[in-house]
Amino acid sequence: MANRQSLKNKKERQAREQKAKYMSRKVNFSTFRKVWHYARPYRKYMYLTFLFDMINAVCELLVPIFMGYAINCAVGQGNVGLTVNAFAYKASYLFRDLFFKKINSVPLNFIDTNSHGDLLSRMVNDISLVCDGFLASVASVITGVLSIIGTIVAMYLLNFKMATIILVLTPMSIFIAWYIVKKSKKYFKMEVQTQGDLSGYLEEYIGGQRVVLAFGHEDESIENFKDINQKYYKVGEKSQFFGNLTNPATRFVNGIVYGIVGFVGALLVLGGEPAFTIGTISTFLSYANNFGKPFNEISSEISDIQTAFAAAARVFSVLDEQDEPSDAHLPSLTDCNGSVEIKNVYFSYIPKVKLIENFTVSVKPGQKVAIVGPTGCGKTTMINLLMRFYDVNSGSISVSGKNINEVTRASLRSKYGMVLQDTWLFEDTVRNNIAYGNPNAPLSEVIEAAKLAGVHEFIMKMANGYDTMVVEGGANLSQGEKQLLCIARIMLIKPSMLILDEATSNIDTRTELKIQSAFDTIMKGRTSFVIAHRLSTITNSDIILVMNKGNVIEQGTHKELIEKKWFYYNLYNSQYVAGEQL
Repeated sequence: MANRQSLKNKKERQAREQKAKYMSRKVNFSTFRKVWHYARPYRKYMYLTFLFDMINAVCELLVPIFMGYAINCAVGQGNVGLTVNAFAYKASYLFRDLFFKKINSVPLNFIDTNSHGDLLSRMVNDISLVCDGFLASVASVITGVLSIIGTIVAMYLLNFKMATIILVLTPMSIFIAWYIVKKSKKYFKMEVQTQGDLSGYLEEYIGGQRVVLAFGHEDESIENFKDINQKYYKVGEKSQFFGNLTNPATRFVNGIVYGIVGFVGALLVLGGEPAFTIGTISTFLSYANNFGKPFNEISSEISDIQTAFAAAARVFSVLDEQDEPSDAHLPSLTDCNGSVEIKNVYFSYIPKVKLIENFTVSVKPGQKVAIVGPTGCGKTTMINLLMRFYDVNSGSISVSGKNINEVTRASLRSKYGMVLQDTWLFEDTVRNNIAYGNPNAPLSEVIEAAKLAGVHEFIMKMANGYDTMVVEGGANLSQGEKQLLCIARIMLIKPSMLILDEATSNIDTRTELKIQSAFDTIMKGRTSFVIAHRLSTITNSDIILVMNKGNVIEQGTHKELIEKKWFYYNLYNSQYVAGEQL
């Protein structure tokens, strides 16, 4: 019984609500009819309102279409580059081109003393930050300057007092922005520097990953990365905080200026200022907003601009480096018989740390010169001096009777064929890697060079033979295979002189015997400098230079040095005792 009563009450309540809604709609419509009736004399304005609203709606629909037509007319069919974007990308292209050329023109010492990962970060990341940052600011600055000039002129034409008030108060936002920028500059600088450190560490870790895994240093490497990454996070957080603080701070000041303008304008109106009305106050409020708007737009991008300036400093620190002295005015070294004269040479990488002192040696054409000695004695440094990767501090080096400082570096280096312990292969075919020194060499000569290096059979077993792609750095080859390809590269160019820096250190004994035989063939009639740790490989040398602490302390043939029973004798016998096959 109670349920039926409750249901009945609910239906009655719903009926009353529906009736109330109906009456409300009826009253609203009735009221509208009355208003429309009494507004009869002014209906034409309502009709015009409807008409203009329709026109406005149609225009809003047409604006995007006409904008599209306008853009197509401006940039042309198929051309999607806008001027500001074109500026940014062309500037990026220019800077990277200049940067790469600079890397090829600075002294080798600069490359050796800077993190390669950091240089890569400067060339890729920092240049992008520079161009993107200035891209963000260029349009704002140009538009802002024009807007400020126009606003100042318009304000002074309307009212001198109000224009002066706005002109005096608005720069407060500039002062605040400048103060924040000054305080945050160091964080933006630290941010891009730490990004370079991060890139350098990654490049170092990836290159040495096998060693890291072999020694079980994964956890230590991760911790080191976390430390650098955490530092990057902290300085990035601070730089972005200060960068994003600028915009709200300047907007707050502009809001105060806006309020002062309104207040002073009201006083001027109430005080009966001639030609100063409520409409004038509205105009000046609009001008006050427009005058501060450019500063707000620039301050909103201050973090990008600050980052761009910090990155630019890192880029220009490389671009401003001194190039190697130009040798374009010098003659080329043409005829080379292979004679080398080294007289009273002094050299050190660091002025206060002496290395090579008063080094003198005479090498006749076709002689085989071996350079031996303990680690750090200056063997590789001698090669750097012979190739003019570094210049001597004093003394002279002559090739075929000509001082190497008096001929072009390119012509000097073209007379040497160099095989180093550290291999370098690039991402291309096996054939192109071998033909790096002679790109136009026919395939038959490339194959002949590969046979001399003992690598032809291995190449033919690869998927596409000489057209097989070598992965960057030769990652798809063993260390010995990479070394063999580098040796074949030298076999192809048949240089006047050879430099072999532990060239067979990563090759098994059987292959080494083949390579030594090939070297004996190619070295006939050619001066060669051989750096060797295994003394058994240089016993047939014409001259053996024994170095220690940067000085040549002994020189002679193997037999002569053994008979002296001094440094070389002890070095040679220590390898024999250690199990070296002599």
